[in-house]
Amino acid sequence: MTFPPRVAMVAGETSGDLLAGLLIDGMQAHWPGLTSCGIGGPQMTHRGFDAWWPSEKLAVHGYSMEVLRRLRELLGIRKQLRERLLKDRPDVFIGVDAPDFNLGLEADLRAAGIKTVHFVCPSIWAWRADRIEKIRRSVDHVLCIFPFEPELLAQHGIAATYVGHPLAGVIPTVPDRAAARAQLGLLESDDVLAILPGSRSSEIEYIAQPFFRAAALILEAQPAIKLVVPAVPALRNRIVQVAHACGLGDAVQIVEGRSHAVLAACDVTLIASGTATLEAALFKRPMVIGYHMHPLSWWLMRRKQLQPWVGLPNILCRDFVVPELIQDAATPQALCDATLAWLDARHNNPQKIADLEQRFTALHESLRRNTPQLAADAIQKILSPAV
Repeated sequence: MTFPPRVAMVAGETSGDLLAGLLIDGMQAHWPGLTSCGIGGPQMTHRGFDAWWPSEKLAVHGYSMEVLRRLRELLGIRKQLRERLLKDRPDVFIGVDAPDFNLGLEADLRAAGIKTVHFVCPSIWAWRADRIEKIRRSVDHVLCIFPFEPELLAQHGIAATYVGHPLAGVIPTVPDRAAARAQLGLLESDDVLAILPGSRSSEIEYIAQPFFRAAALILEAQPAIKLVVPAVPALRNRIVQVAHACGLGDAVQIVEGRSHAVLAACDVTLIASGTATLEAALFKRPMVIGYHMHPLSWWLMRRKQLQPWVGLPNILCRDFVVPELIQDAATPQALCDATLAWLDARHNNPQKIADLEQRFTALHESLRRNTPQLAADAIQKILSPAV
C-alpha cells in the first residue's frame, strides 16, 4: 500500500456526494495528504476530490425505461473509468451507493486484485434480494448505515461494519428552527410547508407536478401558508417552470440548496421518497411521502418489494408513522389532504406531533455514531489486515 493511500471513489446523486464528502473527512483525518479521484460532486471536490466526471451523470430514476434511455452513456463512462483505474491502480476503490453502476465495476476491480468497499448496503432487506450474490462477488467489505445490516450480510458470508448514518451526526438532535426561519426570511408565527420533489431530473418530471398541484390546493385552504422549495441548482429553472404552470406564481419561495435550513424551518414537508425523508425524520418534522415513476419501473419494483413500507422513516420504525402516497395514490388531492391533516394536528392535536418527534428522536439516537472515523478504521483494516 502506498502512504497515504490512493483512493478511487464513485458517488452518484446529491445524497451520495454528501455521504462521500463525510467519508473523505474521516480518511483525511486518518491519512493526512490522502488523494482521491473518480466520480463525485461538489461536497467531494470541496475536499480536494479530483472529479473525472460529475456525480449528476449517474442520477437516474427507476431502473427500467429511465435507465435504458441513458444506458449507452452510463456504460461508456463505466468502461472508461474501469480502464483508467486498471491502468493506474488505486489502493482501494469505494463505491458510494449507486449499486447498479458500482457493483459491476467493483466486481471487475476486485477480480484484478484491487480492494473494494461499498458504502451504503444496497437495500436487499427492502427489495431486490437477488443482489446478494452480486454483492458477495463484488466487494471486500460493506460499510453499513443501519444497525441491522451487518448481521444480515454475515448470514451470506459478506464482511461488513456498522458505521452509523452520517446524517445523524450532522443534524442536531434539536434543530434551531428560529435560526433557520431567520435565514429564510420567515416569521416564527408562519405556517411553513417545505416541498421537496427530488434531486434528479426525472423526479422533477414525474413528481413535481402533483406536488405543486397539491400545494396550490393547500394554498386555497390556507392562503397565509408559506411554501418553500429547496432546489438543486441545476434543476432550479425547471422547478420554477413547473411551479408557475401549476398556478403557484410567486407564492412559492424557491431557494438553491439549503435543504437542511428548509427542513429545520418548516412545520411539515411534502417530500419525495428517498434519503431526504430520513433527513426530514432527523429534523423531527411531520411529513407526507409521495412518489411517482414510470409505470413499468413501478411494476417491476412492486414485484420485488419485500416490505410494506417505501419511505425510510417508516421502514426504520417498522410502522406507518407518516403517510405514504405512492404512484396512483399520489394524487394532488390526496397529497393535499394528508398535508393539511399534519398542519391541523400542529394547532389542534399537539400530542400527535410530540409523539412523532419522540419516535424520530429515538431513531436519531440509534443512527448516531462517529461515522467518518468508524469508516476510516474499517478501511484501514482492509488495507492493512495485520495492523
